[in-house]
Amino acid sequence: MAKLSAPGISDDMMTLLSRLLLSESPNDLESFTTAALLDTINLEEFDSLVTLAHTNHVIVRGMEIIHGLMLSARNDPCADQAEKALEIERARIAKAIGFLYVICETFHKEGLDVTVMKSLDHWPDLGSDLDLYTNSDPEIVCAMMQNNFGAEIAARSWGDRLAGKWNFNIPELPEPVEIHMQRLGQTGEQIVLASQLPSRSRVVEIEGLSFRVPSASDRIMISTLQRMYRHFYFRLCDIVDSSSLIASGELDFEDLRYAAQAAGIWEGVATYLVIVSDYVRQYRGADLDLPKFVKDTARFGGDLVYFGRHFLRIPIMPQSAALYRTQLAGLLRKRELYSSARLGLLPWLATAAAVGQKITGSDKGIW
Repeated sequence: MAKLSAPGISDDMMTLLSRLLLSESPNDLESFTTAALLDTINLEEFDSLVTLAHTNHVIVRGMEIIHGLMLSARNDPCADQAEKALEIERARIAKAIGFLYVICETFHKEGLDVTVMKSLDHWPDLGSDLDLYTNSDPEIVCAMMQNNFGAEIAARSWGDRLAGKWNFNIPELPEPVEIHMQRLGQTGEQIVLASQLPSRSRVVEIEGLSFRVPSASDRIMISTLQRMYRHFYFRLCDIVDSSSLIASGELDFEDLRYAAQAAGIWEGVATYLVIVSDYVRQYRGADLDLPKFVKDTARFGGDLVYFGRHFLRIPIMPQSAALYRTQLAGLLRKRELYSSARLGLLPWLATAAAVGQKITGSDKGIW
């Protein structure tokens, strides 16, 4: 691959980012078949690569490596662009982290629990919004956000209302603050998992600031709910983050299986992990060290994942639809009728979103 296939976002770019972030020796030019690419890439193509790294929440991690490689390849214009992209992103993240800490501290001062979901999983990168979870009463949280931060509550879609999710826009903070309250899951069907999230959380330190984040098991389940049961695509950060978590040894697979079975998403969790492992193998030459019971439970693997519209896509029919049916059947078997009824609305919501997208070009107000 001596040159990118065409200007714009391409699967070659995703391949390059994946090699850089998942290879055992990303700083060794000789370890890549992309050495010629680094010599010949032009600024237009490089801008597209930066865009892809942004949308996949790997801009800091990716550009740190690429900056060094571009300097080694004596591609000074692209090295300068990488350095500029890093400076801009680090400044954005520093500001967002400062706001996030103050928001969490305000929760604590008000006697409210709060857990930071997803946003800090990507560190040293950060997502495009700030995600929080709380078991606190929505009216109290909304009043606190408005009174302490002058926050404006964004219009809520049908999906937001089902999921128990509010978005807040705070003056001087570009990122919206998304707060999940008392529920998790696309339709808010995960009540028990949600209620236990704060008590299972742990403390991490970022830039000298302390935050409560989900346990390793809960972090994987939250990612599974987002990727396997809602969006049906992976960002590259999901692969990088989850593979690093597994390699760290922090993930207790028995605890994960028990909690995921209770939530009715064990098959989805196992499938998520196998997809991550299969994708890593393409660039590292070895699987992640997953227990046999995880591999045996997975419904499909990374062979069905494909690149499309900036992300790594997974098939909805019939594979992901089968995971949804399994989750719904599990809730019904446990006679969790209220949660089952909420989850049963998902196909209708998806249909309405698809119709809205076709008629107006947007599913805003539905998802």
